[in-house]
Amino acid sequence: MDNVRTQGILGKESSKRLRQKTVLVVGLGGVGSFCVEALARTGIGHLILVDADVFEDSNRNRQLGATQETIGQKKTEVLKKRVLSITDAQVDTYDFFYDHTKDKELFSHTIDFVCDCIDSLSSKQDLIQACLQRQIPFLSCMGMGRRFDPTKLEVMELEKTSNDPLAKRLRIWKRKQRIKNKIPVVCSRETPIPQVEGQPLASVIFVPASAGLLIAKECIERLLK
Repeated sequence: MDNVRTQGILGKESSKRLRQKTVLVVGLGGVGSFCVEALARTGIGHLILVDADVFEDSNRNRQLGATQETIGQKKTEVLKKRVLSITDAQVDTYDFFYDHTKDKELFSHTIDFVCDCIDSLSSKQDLIQACLQRQIPFLSCMGMGRRFDPTKLEVMELEKTSNDPLAKRLRIWKRKQRIKNKIPVVCSRETPIPQVEGQPLASVIFVPASAGLLIAKECIERLLK
């Protein structure tokens, strides 16, 4: 997608380079759906989308593809259709929950960048390990639920995170695994809002959507360096 407005920011040559790039997005929820949208509209030429879920009614408050019409439809199919309505990018989809057993299939592609938008800690650990082993640049999203203020989002190294239970568990895992590599993440400095016992994880669109856009921006910036 050659867009003169995008070229006005990135430059014509950079826009051409993005057409040659392949980005893997794992997790197509509140964060991942907005990440995919931004990557498509900025001109990434090849997107690989991974998620096993279908859209549910509870997703409509924050997930880009969730509408009254898409409830019950696969997230991968809905977002692929949306991307192809925006641009002529190549879009490959995998309807499974990611873990290390899927590495051979996924990484048969030549991937330039990985956007980790997974909720599951174990899957997140597997994907980080896969990227480190293959020396593929990546950015991992930390917890975005129970937060309201998108201005508290930052890109940082995992060891510098705070106020994030998911990041804390990931730091413990990293030390136990004796991983020396830096793990780049998107994390919120906002203290999580208390969760009402017995209720689903509280979330509103502002923070996950902004995190998805921030991941996409960092992805584009790093691909062009």
